[in-house]
Amino acid sequence: MKGPERAGSRLRPRKSLGQNFLRDQNIARKIVKAVAPLRSDILIEVGPGEGALTEFLAGQVRQLILVELDARAVELLQERFTGPSILIVQGDFLTYNLEEVVGQWETPVRVVGNIPYNITSPILFHILDHRQAVKDATLMVQREVARRLVAKPGSKDYGIPSVFCECFARVKKLFDVSPNVFFPRPEVTSTVVQITPDPKPRYELKDEAFFRAMVRSVFGKRRKTLKNSLLYFLGKDQMPFPDVVDYRRRPESLSVAELADLSNHLFARKAVVHEG
Repeated sequence: MKGPERAGSRLRPRKSLGQNFLRDQNIARKIVKAVAPLRSDILIEVGPGEGALTEFLAGQVRQLILVELDARAVELLQERFTGPSILIVQGDFLTYNLEEVVGQWETPVRVVGNIPYNITSPILFHILDHRQAVKDATLMVQREVARRLVAKPGSKDYGIPSVFCECFARVKKLFDVSPNVFFPRPEVTSTVVQITPDPKPRYELKDEAFFRAMVRSVFGKRRKTLKNSLLYFLGKDQMPFPDVVDYRRRPESLSVAELADLSNHLFARKAVVHEG
């Protein structure tokens, strides 16, 4: 069997996988310090690649689960890291069954990773979708993405990630990371963030799935007024909308509390219409 493709002793990054390998051990140590792993933790590292973070996590927790899509990286990790407290899984984190891990170990998992920029949003949403299973997540993302996670209504960065994070989690920006510590060097600065999911939504929601769908729909048409963007979501048969907000406003001007209230009224009205 062919060994892993490497540049010297390193893997050749694949653009199709969004790979930018961390080369600075000081940054790796800083990330691990932010995680502050405990011996009792079940920790999942997303996309460990060559093992820059793994090197400082191995042996620190009860179980370290490395979820890596790249078969070359899996082979390299198997060469470098062994032992009963390390499990290497070749697979996609987006389809990884977090609830099954929680059921096995009877404790919520912690997540860490220098995640691929091209699938940052899906990974964030996967964590929030399964927030009952996740204690916290310490992730390296693009600085622009980090700004979106904590953006406030009315700002250009305010959107779906901002709304979902405020409703379902607490987000803390920890520190920026220069592009010079990666290979290949990305064009953007990164930021390490820590996301702590809340088991229950911060705002009362009559139907969480409806709220999520509404937010995705109206922000997908963010240049339209709220009235016009809701027409795409509910259809003309749902007119007129309940009198709970000025529908001439644009979606990005609404606070998360206002969006939650609007969702509750629309869901209640939709249920009445269907019953009728």
